[in-house]
Amino acid sequence: MKKLNLLLILLSLVVIFSGCNQSKKHAPVKKELYGTYKGGEVYLLTLTNKAGNLLKLTNFGARITWLEVPDKEGNKDNITFGFDTFDEMIAGDRYFGAVVGRYANRIAKGKFTLDGVEYTLPINNGPNSLHGGPDGWHSVVWNTEIPEKTEFSTVKFTYMSPDMEAGYPGNMNVEATYTWTDNNEIIIDYAVTTGKKTVFNITNHAYFNLHGAGNGDILDHQLVIKASKFVAVDTFLIPTGELRPVAGTPFDFTTPHTVGERVGENYDQIILGKGYDHTFVFDNNEEVDATVYEPVSGRFMEVISDQPGVQFYCGNFLKGIIGHGGKPYNYRSGLCLETGHYPDSPNHPDFPTTVLQPDETFRSRTIYRFSVK
Repeated sequence: MKKLNLLLILLSLVVIFSGCNQSKKHAPVKKELYGTYKGGEVYLLTLTNKAGNLLKLTNFGARITWLEVPDKEGNKDNITFGFDTFDEMIAGDRYFGAVVGRYANRIAKGKFTLDGVEYTLPINNGPNSLHGGPDGWHSVVWNTEIPEKTEFSTVKFTYMSPDMEAGYPGNMNVEATYTWTDNNEIIIDYAVTTGKKTVFNITNHAYFNLHGAGNGDILDHQLVIKASKFVAVDTFLIPTGELRPVAGTPFDFTTPHTVGERVGENYDQIILGKGYDHTFVFDNNEEVDATVYEPVSGRFMEVISDQPGVQFYCGNFLKGIIGHGGKPYNYRSGLCLETGHYPDSPNHPDFPTTVLQPDETFRSRTIYRFSVK
């Protein structure tokens, strides 16, 4: 009898723990063929959290292509730039939502020197190299893995960037892992190794409009960036070397200001950037580094990162791109908060280093968290 009772207890415990595990199980990631590119299969991956909110990714550029979250009335809309089909993505702006490298942002004149050796990069932005050149990580097919036994829906993208790709030394293994939590957080975890000493800078280039992507501009979005300094630039948006205090300038977002409030001021850096297209130097005193609030919808975005800065870009060069549902992405209709290192750091030894050694693993995490208020 005692053995029977013990067996019944054990069976009950199994049922209880099984029920607990089932209750924690997230919805499976949906994987669909999206297209083909240079012989590689391109997939569309849909992640669904407990509230039924959607994050869509593709392994072309390891990118975010759809983000559906509710407003304060519970109405859901996509708030990031993307395209309905892969053909439209190829024809449109390839940076939308992509992981960018080998070097995100600009390198002056497409040149840098490492250990006495000068390296030459493709020029694709005036006289500069931008975002790893025209064939950077945003325009390659990454390997796709859907990890099992994760708490939330997760997709891992991996890519092996060969030695001297786009002029950069070292075979580089890159991982970009996206997790979509029940708290409406996109967690992006990067892990990078190299076979040779090299330089690199990685980011995600998502555009956001909290009204809904394609629904007007972002000039009424209230922005906070917890940064006391920003990186001043020249005519070609290359750092001058000055880390300029934001106090008393249109770049002071330490307290809330709308994007449009000072974007037209007669200030040298606004004129040079044709608006905001600058790296802000994080103070790193608090968990949350930046926030965006859109009062009509009530949508609120928080940015959390371990990187030294963030490139705030307010869509100064967007022009008539047709995105999801035939909606236009026009001038200043989206903003980017691209976490990472400063532009042209390999040519500025006083900036935080972007050098990666063969015996090191670069690890970094950026979180985009969405709620309403």
